[in-house]
Parts: sequence; structure tokens; C-alpha cells
Amino acid sequence: MLLFLHRFTGALTLDPDAFEEIEAHGSSAMQSVAVVMLVCLSAGVGAVGLGLTGTVGFISGAILALSGWLVWVAVIKAVGTMTFPEEQTHSSMPELLRTLGFAAAPGVFFGFAAMRAVAPFIVSLVVLWMLASAVVGMRQALDYRSTGRAVAVCACSMAVSLAALFAVAWLFSTRVS
Repeated sequence: MLLFLHRFTGALTLDPDAFEEIEAHGSSAMQSVAVVMLVCLSAGVGAVGLGLTGTVGFISGAILALSGWLVWVAVIKAVGTMTFPEEQTHSSMPELLRTLGFAAAPGVFFGFAAMRAVAPFIVSLVVLWMLASAVVGMRQALDYRSTGRAVAVCACSMAVSLAALFAVAWLFSTRVS
């Protein structure tokens, strides 16, 4: 449990050494899954502040968070290893999943978006924090030397992921109305 908390707080504080440890140890895989599940649960709670209500709102928020994270990871893998690799770039999918699972750690604060008055601020802050965490984690996982390249890959990937999420959310909202 202490090792999990160390890794979790390392991800929250953007500690490159913590991400390097997560990348190197396959034993962190289930911990990474736990982080993503906590983020999804928190997003389900936070969905209330964004206008979704009841059990359906909670489940929708959790599913959208998981879907967005999966799309983000897939796009980061494609863009980071095929489109913008550096000479020494190498990463397996399990390494990337572990590091980006922990990079999602700031998402546990999505639950505070349940307070409708501050929901947009909370969501914006958490998304930016997750982006910063992903930059550090992905830089370690893909062995990038350039932080600028990591920022570009994460930002492009997040834009694609958020666009996909908004498109799906819009499709569901027009079908319900």
C-alpha cells in the first residue's frame, strides 16, 4: 500500500523518478488499473455538476472518462511512437499503459466538479493537471529527451481524445432530447 501511495503522489507531483519506476516495474500494472478506476468513479460523481443526474449520469460520466482515457492512450501510442519518435524512442504498450494510468491520477479530483458552481473551473484545472502529468509520464515511457516533443504529442493526443468525447456526448445528447 505504501508503494502505491508513493507512486500515486509521485504522479500527482509530476515526479519523473516515480514515472520511471512505474515504467520499469510490471508490478505496478494493477495499481495503474486501480488509479484509472478511481478516476472513472470520480468522473461519475463529477458528472452531476455538469448536468447529468442520477445513476445514468454517474455511469455516463464514468464511461466517458474511461473511453476518453483509452482513446488518449491509443492516440499517444500512435503519435508518440510512429509520428514523432526520437532516435531512442522505445516503449511497449504495457509500459505506456502503466505510466499513463498513473498520469491520470489528478483525475481523482473530478469528483469536486459535482459542485455545479465550480464545475467548469475544476474540470479545466484537472484536465490541465492530467496533461502535465501525462507529459512527464509519457516522456519517461517513450524515452524522449525533449519535453517540447512530449508536450506536443500529449496536447495533440488530448485534443483528438476530447474531440472524440465531445462528439460521442453530443450524439447521445441529441438522441435523448
